[in-house]
Parts: sequence; C-alpha cells; structure tokens
Amino acid sequence: MSTERAELEHGMSTAGKDLSTRFVETLQLVADTTPQSRLRRASSPYTGEPRNKDEHGRKGIEHGRMAVIKWEQSEQQRLFCETDAFEVLYGGKAGGGKSYVQCQDALIYGLTYPHSRQLILRRTFPELQKSIIRTTQEMYPREFAKYNAGAHMWTLCNGSVIDFGYCDSESDVYRYQSAEYDVIRFDELTHFTEDMYLYMISRVRGANGYPKHVKSSTNPGGVGHGFVKARFIDPGIQNKTFQAKNSTRIFIPADLKSNKWLMEKDPEYAVRLRNLPEDEYKKLGLGLWDINDGAYFSEWRRDLHVAEPFEIPKEWRRYFAMDYGLDMLAGYWIAVDGMGNAYAYREIYESGKVITEALNDIKAMQGGDVPYEYIAPPDMWNRRQDTGRSVAEIFADGGIMLVKAQNSRVQGWYDLKEWMHPRENEFGEIKPRLRVFANCTHLIRTLPMLETDKHNPNDVAGEPHEYTHAADALRYWAAGRPVPTPVMPERDEYFPEYDEQVESLLGY
Repeated sequence: MSTERAELEHGMSTAGKDLSTRFVETLQLVADTTPQSRLRRASSPYTGEPRNKDEHGRKGIEHGRMAVIKWEQSEQQRLFCETDAFEVLYGGKAGGGKSYVQCQDALIYGLTYPHSRQLILRRTFPELQKSIIRTTQEMYPREFAKYNAGAHMWTLCNGSVIDFGYCDSESDVYRYQSAEYDVIRFDELTHFTEDMYLYMISRVRGANGYPKHVKSSTNPGGVGHGFVKARFIDPGIQNKTFQAKNSTRIFIPADLKSNKWLMEKDPEYAVRLRNLPEDEYKKLGLGLWDINDGAYFSEWRRDLHVAEPFEIPKEWRRYFAMDYGLDMLAGYWIAVDGMGNAYAYREIYESGKVITEALNDIKAMQGGDVPYEYIAPPDMWNRRQDTGRSVAEIFADGGIMLVKAQNSRVQGWYDLKEWMHPRENEFGEIKPRLRVFANCTHLIRTLPMLETDKHNPNDVAGEPHEYTHAADALRYWAAGRPVPTPVMPERDEYFPEYDEQVESLLGY
C-alpha cells in the first residue's frame, strides 16, 4: 500500500499525512470485512483509465481513490457515477439502490475534488434523517470523514463538504439563495415541485473548474411526477446522454438487478413488492411512469385537455374566476359555447400584488372582454381591520362587481371533475367539456400535480399550497354552474320576421 499512500499524501499537511495512513488502512479493512461496501482495485470509473491530472491539487486524492475506493456496482450504478451529463436521474423500480449509490457517488466526488461542496436534499428533514443521513453514517469510515450533527454536514479529510438540506415549502429554497455547490443531489425527486428544482439548479456554480452536476434519484409518483416525467422520461432515451435546452440530461432506469446486495440479503423483497395493491405495484414494482395514482385529477390528459388558442367568438358567454391573496393572484377567463363546452382561454398568475394592483392588472389584461360574471372566493368579502373595507368593495369601486363563489371544496372539485371528464360529444368525438388553451401555462403545470388528500380522499391535498391557486380559481367557476351561451334559432327563409307579419296584417 506504500505507493498509494505516497500518492495520497501528495500536497497534504503533516496532519493530513498521518490521517491518510489511517485512511488507506481503513479502506482496506472495509474492503475485507463489510459486504455492502465491497471495495476493489479498479481503473477510473470516469474514463476507464487512471487520471493523472494534477490541476486543483487533486492527483494524489484521485489516484489513491482509484487504487482502493470502488464499491461493487451494477452497470446502472456505475453509469450514474461516471456520466458527464449535467442533469442525471436514476430511478424507476423500488429497491434499485438509489439512495445508496447517491451516498457512494457523493463520497467518491468529494475525495476526487478537494474542497468541493455538495448538497443532498430530501423534501423533509425527518425523511432525510431516516434515509440519507443514516446511510452515510453506516457507510462513511470515520477515519477520513467527520460528521457534524448540529450543522448536518460531513467534512472529508481533503476539505470537501457534503451538506444535507430539505425544502418542505416553496420558500425554503431561499435559504440557499447565496449558496454555491458543485453538485446538488435530490433524493426522491418527485417529492419536490418543479419550481424548487429549477431554483436549486441555479445554485450549482463555481469557478473551480470541477464538473458540475444535478444528480437525482426517485420512484414514479408524487407531486413532481409530471415535470420529472416530462424532463427525463418522455424523450424516450435511456442510459444515453441527450441534449436538452441549455442542458445535458440522462435517465438511468433502476431495478432490483441493480442492487445485488439487497437481493442476496433479502430475497423475499421482490415477493413483497408483488403483494402491493395493483397501482402501487405498477409504480414501485414495475417502475411505470404513465401511472400517478396519487393524482386527484386522474382525468387529466394533455392531449385531450390542452387546446391551441383560437379567436373566441364574440357571442360566447365569458366568465372570470379568481383566487386572490398577497402570495398569489390566479385568475382565468373562461368562455362557454352554445353546446355547453368551455375553454379557459386567458390566464393571470402574479404574486405580491396589493388589491389595487391586482384590480388594475385584471382590467388591463381582459381588454375588450366583458365577463358575464366575476367570480371570487367568499373571503374577499371579509372586512379588513386596517380600513374596514373588503376586497370586494375595493373591486366594486374600480368597476368590477364580484360574485361570491360557492366554497364547498369537495362539491366544487366534483363539479370540476365533471367538466374535465372525457365523454362523447355531439360530433362523436371523445373530449372533455372543459379544455385549456396552451397559453395558460401555470394551470397546465399545476393541475395534474395536485394530489388526493390522504385523510380525505374526496378532497385535494392542501400542500404544496403553491400548486392549489390555479385549481381553486377553476373550482370557483365550476361550482357556480356556468350557463352556456344562448343559441339563437335559425331563421326559416320562408317564415317572415315579426315586423313583416305585422305589416302584412295591417296592410301597409
């Protein structure tokens, strides 16, 4: 082990050299005694050959790691560690060793690149504590890695840091506003919202020249199922890096074959998966992405519910429905034709608007449209303590008379589901009565992500609250029993108008 030790000690302090001796010995001990951490001598998992680069002072660490640090991995897990793609998703079936390979790769990266910074995220801290943190505590040898429970972070012998964090609500991302990371890792990515994911991507930055990644692992299902599927699954490319807008991505499917250690230690795990309810088995056992059994609006299909914009006929009856708070103004203009088909054709979706700003923005956006009703939630009639006036009164002063919406949540959701349910129309086509113009992007984004309330399966889950605004506005409209456009009878060319009949009778 002398060659590896000498190279590991390259550029280290005296204290570091002493630690490196224990480091190599510890790794060899782990290799000999710990089944789940089977280490083997191997060439570089990144290129197939040992790297001899000494930029950033990482030669010794890297070559030392190449000599002794390499867990026995499946081809899928190996690809997860080796890929050069910026966005990486390892997911699919349960039991694929997703969390384990995340922890593996974090350690390998941290030892390869001195003073690098990584962040591993779960949606909540209890989930983080039970899974990732516990796994790292079992996996990382204390001879070269120290865990700070108060700060929730590992510090490696070469100065690299692995932080742990969570994003319980949308606003939690701002805790990382000034942070810089070389790699951010999402464990169970579908538990996060798309907005969380996109914001955290912006935290991957730095001028050290190290490779930058966003590496995620997940099963299908959850609030983020839709965006993860669209981002990684729908392109239909597996195990190969593909070019996306301003990014490179790869989807690596995981299955039980990727976790030989689990199958050796718990061969009955596959049997227990098969005993799950059918939908749950399709999601976890088969890793099917076309199923999101937790979605409340299971009727939603983009190909059926989204329509390309067209000019709304002037005679169609128009409605405006809104959900308003300082956190978000979500409003929709909806037109109903004479056959009872409706189109949400325009959207306003803004945050941080005071009452007068919201009022003026609505008036400016609607142009020449004159809605039959402006529908708003009942709390807009509550009088404010500071002024003694309600939002509804302020809107009335501004020329918009609001109609109080029915606020029975479950009934309102049922009404909306009826509008969304595909059925045969007057032309023999299978279509829903309510369709959404493609320009209503926030409604299209959030509606399919709403989940069923676990405590009341008839209701929509209130969290994440950020995803409920658009759907609430639509619910208020549906609960109001909107009236279709009156259909004028066609004139019989042989039947005279009323004035013509009068003229004939009076003889003039």
